[in-house]
Amino acid sequence: MSEENITRLNINDKEIILIGTAHISQKSAEQVKEIIEEEKPDTVCIELDEQRYKSMTEGKKWQETDIISVIKQKKATLLLANLMMSSFQKRMAKQFNITPGQEMIQAINSAKEIDAELVMADRDIQITFQRIWRGISLWGKMKLITELIYSMFADEEISEDELEKLKNDDILITMLDELKDSFPELKKTLIDERDKYLSHKIKNAQGNKIVAVLGAGHIPGIKEEIKEEQNIKKLSSLPQKSKKTKGIQWVIPAIIMGIILFTFYNNRDMALSQAIGWILWNGSLSAIGAVIALAHPLSIVTAFLVAPISSLNPLLAAGWFVGIVETFLRKPKVEDFENLAGDINSIKGFWKNKITHILLVVVLANIGSVVGTAVGGAEVLRIFLKLF
Repeated sequence: MSEENITRLNINDKEIILIGTAHISQKSAEQVKEIIEEEKPDTVCIELDEQRYKSMTEGKKWQETDIISVIKQKKATLLLANLMMSSFQKRMAKQFNITPGQEMIQAINSAKEIDAELVMADRDIQITFQRIWRGISLWGKMKLITELIYSMFADEEISEDELEKLKNDDILITMLDELKDSFPELKKTLIDERDKYLSHKIKNAQGNKIVAVLGAGHIPGIKEEIKEEQNIKKLSSLPQKSKKTKGIQWVIPAIIMGIILFTFYNNRDMALSQAIGWILWNGSLSAIGAVIALAHPLSIVTAFLVAPISSLNPLLAAGWFVGIVETFLRKPKVEDFENLAGDINSIKGFWKNKITHILLVVVLANIGSVVGTAVGGAEVLRIFLKLF
């Protein structure tokens, strides 16, 4: 058995064995099985969180999804990103005829066979995504979604160079590599923070002998971070928006309203033009987003009516209202949940399945509203400047 990708550490009187795996390699799964059976550790740590663990072990998890709650909790974009990532993973698995996460499944089974404790050592994927989301600009958010969509539907096969890269990184890191280059701050959230989190969970796992099954790309960072004390509470929490950011969210709508009121005081006709421009740009672009998502006509109308109002209140978003209307008009059926895993692998299926369809309606209506706010605000300012 080759020890090339095995790292043995002694930390706090514990023997820790790190297995650096290739996520698309059958040999990695075989090696995981062999090492766990030979070493018989007290605990097996795996690079999964509870959500991804359940995704692997519970085939009907999607049937428990409450779409209305997802929309209300502002998680539609995050869930959509997760589904896009899953689609990329399945496409890659099909090309190489492998089972995604095969080495993790083997670790779970082997841990059960030797009656070892199983620890989900990775940070909640939702926390990771939300920390990314809050740490990048609006342009970065749009580029992120674009990259995920491109990765989902690109027809070309993965090259040998990309294959080698996939052997050393996990799916999340690989998909967002281009963004990582454009936005260096993403590396901190995607890799560095997770290395710290993983090292803390591994070091504090129960037992004297611990085996950790990890993507090979995490091994160098964990070897260093496991020597340090980590602030796990900070790593597990969402950073609060700064007072400056919160202030800007309210100040911009207030400025727009103030400009319209000032214009009204001086020239009512021009103020009416401002109001009409604001409504048309906001409503129309949000409605266009809903149209692109093939939303129900009533949902499209909702987007047009709600966007000009929601854009003036940072606590509201046009997509929430549009998504809720779409959900009531086109309620997902059990078969939509059952077919979700297969439908996300094609553009047609992504738009056809009512679960992903609703998420697309929410996201695209919101994007249209954001663009409409920028264009509508510029129109209000343009008319205002004519007063002078």
